[in-house]
Amino acid sequence: MCEASYAKTCVNHEDLQELLPAATDYLESPVSDGTIEENFEAELGSALGEEDEQALHHRFTDDNDYSDIARHGIVDIVGDDTYGRKVIVVSACKLPSNKVFNHEKFLKYLMFTLDQYVEQDYSLVYFHYGLNSKNKPPVSWLWSAYKALDRKYKKNLKALYLVHPTNFIRVVYNIFKPAISAKFGRKVMYVNYLHELQQHLHLSQLPIPQCVQQHDQQLIAKLKSLPKSPGAKPKLPTQQFGVSLQYIKDANNNDPIPPVLKNCITFLDHPDALETEGLFRRSSAAAVVKGVQERFNKGEEVNFDIDLDVHTAAVIIKTFFRELEEPLMTFDLYDEIIQFQSLNKSERLLSIKQIILEKLPEDNYLVLKFLVNFLSKVMDRSDLNKMTASNLAVVFGPNLVWPRGGQMSLNAIAPINLFVEVMLSFHHQIFVM
Repeated sequence: MCEASYAKTCVNHEDLQELLPAATDYLESPVSDGTIEENFEAELGSALGEEDEQALHHRFTDDNDYSDIARHGIVDIVGDDTYGRKVIVVSACKLPSNKVFNHEKFLKYLMFTLDQYVEQDYSLVYFHYGLNSKNKPPVSWLWSAYKALDRKYKKNLKALYLVHPTNFIRVVYNIFKPAISAKFGRKVMYVNYLHELQQHLHLSQLPIPQCVQQHDQQLIAKLKSLPKSPGAKPKLPTQQFGVSLQYIKDANNNDPIPPVLKNCITFLDHPDALETEGLFRRSSAAAVVKGVQERFNKGEEVNFDIDLDVHTAAVIIKTFFRELEEPLMTFDLYDEIIQFQSLNKSERLLSIKQIILEKLPEDNYLVLKFLVNFLSKVMDRSDLNKMTASNLAVVFGPNLVWPRGGQMSLNAIAPINLFVEVMLSFHHQIFVM
């Protein structure tokens, strides 16, 4: 079906109600978001035939300075979710007035940001609250975005969380539904309350805008009874996840290398695993990851040949680092690492040596050395696994370095990744292997 025909058959006003199923799987916002215009069907119809794919690609891939867009903080990158995927967050409440904001340039900026992560599995969180008649993009822009964000961006997107959805999201989704593959449709999840994200994401690490948190509290208050959150579970003597390196060391005869790290790396330290394309980029089934974590925490034996595949073992390693009580590179070193990018290239190696050899606690150094020794073997086979120092830095950077509170701005990602990349590239000069 041609695009013009598709527009006419999908968005006629008489058929609009048929696009809205009677059963709802989300709650309405108590306040209208003001995003549905009377002419949005016509506006969308005109957009469908505006541009061909080649023109869109050219239009949205030109180089540009995005500092004017980035300063609003609409897009954030945080560490891995519970499945080992990078998390990209978009907050609608941070969109400025549509009278002054360049939505076309924002789409370029969004694509520029996604380009750094789309080669690995990633999740996208969209906080819808705060989108209103004053800052909403036109519906025609939504169609341009859908066409511009082609298969390259959708292939490794494993989950799209639509938080606090309203009627507008449902209408737009059902209009686009005929053009959306069933596979992509299964990635879309409506999230009514923030606590529903807990099983998928580390909420403390998400940059959730204050107004979104307040809106969530209002929605919960309407239920007249808060959901009972489980109390904190007592730590097990054999706990591996969510504790400190010191806790693990004390429980393992003063061995500074955590058993989970030692066992997973030993499992991966053979040619078949090291040569697996996309090692550390792929995610794994949530139930499998949780099950393996529980067995490690209980001190139970994990049969790697039965319980783990290569990608699950890689996710377990990333998850271990991300769930430490304090990042491996410590909170005290965060500010210094963030300043790393501003150093002259001739000063960077010396700075890394000072941070790692002089300022990093001894146990942290030993664990980092153990990890880097293994990652050096991964890099040696980068022609097969496609995991260069740069690619590994993108994967491990936010899992080794984050600030107190866990929330990290997008501006911090580049210096952190650069720090890790230089560390991996010059590991022979930093560590005595």
